[in-house]
Amino acid sequence: MDSFLEEEDEEEEAAAAAKNAAVGSALLPALHLPSLPPHLYQPVSSHEYKLNFKKSKEVCLSYIQDAMLRKQWKRAAEFLTFYIESLEKDYSTEYMGPSEMIWRIGTEILCHHSHNNMKEFSSFIEQMKTLGVKRYLKVCLEHAFHLLCNGQIDEAYQNLSLAESWRFGEQTAIQDKEMKLIQAYRGLLDYYSWSKQKNILLEHGQDGLEDLSVEQEMHGCFRKAAMNLKEIIKIPGVWDLFVKCYVDLLEFYGDHSEAREVLNEYAYNSKFPANPNAHVYLYQFLKRHGESKKSLLSALKILHDIVPSHELMIDFHIMLQKSKKRKKRRLGLEVIFAVLDYAGWKENVKAWSCLARQVKQIVISEKHLDWIKQEWNPRKDWWPAFHFSRYLAKRNWQENESLSYEKALVAGILLGKDCKYFKYVSHRGCKAQVKRFRILKKFLNKHNPVYLRLSGLLDSSVQP
Repeated sequence: MDSFLEEEDEEEEAAAAAKNAAVGSALLPALHLPSLPPHLYQPVSSHEYKLNFKKSKEVCLSYIQDAMLRKQWKRAAEFLTFYIESLEKDYSTEYMGPSEMIWRIGTEILCHHSHNNMKEFSSFIEQMKTLGVKRYLKVCLEHAFHLLCNGQIDEAYQNLSLAESWRFGEQTAIQDKEMKLIQAYRGLLDYYSWSKQKNILLEHGQDGLEDLSVEQEMHGCFRKAAMNLKEIIKIPGVWDLFVKCYVDLLEFYGDHSEAREVLNEYAYNSKFPANPNAHVYLYQFLKRHGESKKSLLSALKILHDIVPSHELMIDFHIMLQKSKKRKKRRLGLEVIFAVLDYAGWKENVKAWSCLARQVKQIVISEKHLDWIKQEWNPRKDWWPAFHFSRYLAKRNWQENESLSYEKALVAGILLGKDCKYFKYVSHRGCKAQVKRFRILKKFLNKHNPVYLRLSGLLDSSVQP
């Protein structure tokens, strides 16, 4: 009798396994399983079979991860089929549920699979929406992203509109932030439609009934976009794209005060994370509308504190150099030295030209030599190899004569006329009979930095 019951139990388990396998396979296109490790197929007792579920699931997940890291998407998809079966039979409770595992892994695989098509992806996503209520809006948002990446803008908009109308008891309130994101991205697509209509009007003028219809549609898109974009940027976070679009809408309709208030809030509200772009957008807005130099410098000073290597630091340096205040000119030298600490600026002619111009002015006037000392002292141990090696002198001369000239001037002032960079470049320049290099050599001879060393401004032992 006991053996009969055991056989009956095994038959029921086999039937259940077949049913679960069919459910799992329905989530993905039918694929042929690869050769799995032998222990996953060895016949075991019913008790051992249940105990090995967790182990086999973990092993299978490791194979999926390996296949994805190797970009073997077909192999990963095949293992995922087996993994779905394991998850369906695993009754343990984990932080990340089966539906989220399948969603994240399956989405990644389908996005990269060579035989992937939109129909398969959409079918898979629709099933994911029904598997996890708590993740419904996140899945909808990801679906919209995928549609946008494939140029299906109208479909993405429809998808977001349907998601916005979703309601599910208390889950609606719990997922309030996700709902705001859904609305914000729909507002972004409304802005896209508004921009298209605006360009049509600007191109063809505003004559005739057809243009009136376009203008009405444009204003409708503006209202919907502005409402949703305004809501999302109230929440502390990084909303660069949304802020830019909202400000564009406001500027087009002449609401400059509101636009400025939005940008000030985005840049200076302490509840928002530190964000260099917030200060960039504010600076660009102020510059467009002819705001005072003081306001521009204030925006760029904060940007300098956050990202000293930002491309706008050249503008910042030039503005500071034009100031009559000594404190600002001093800051200008600090700014340009800091820029050239970064490898991305090593071969930027504009940056080296700015530095060369200011240090040359200081040497000629023989005032504020302490500024150079303060900037050079923390750099004298590594700048020579970083900027002024003979190898770089040779390469800079071959690739960009103007760059080599500006760097040679700085090297000569900081390290003296005997430094390798200056000697190589000035020799090549004079040999090529380039007038400015002869003038450069005379300048360094006249303003020999020996007096800088004697006064302690430069260490005579430092040579590149």
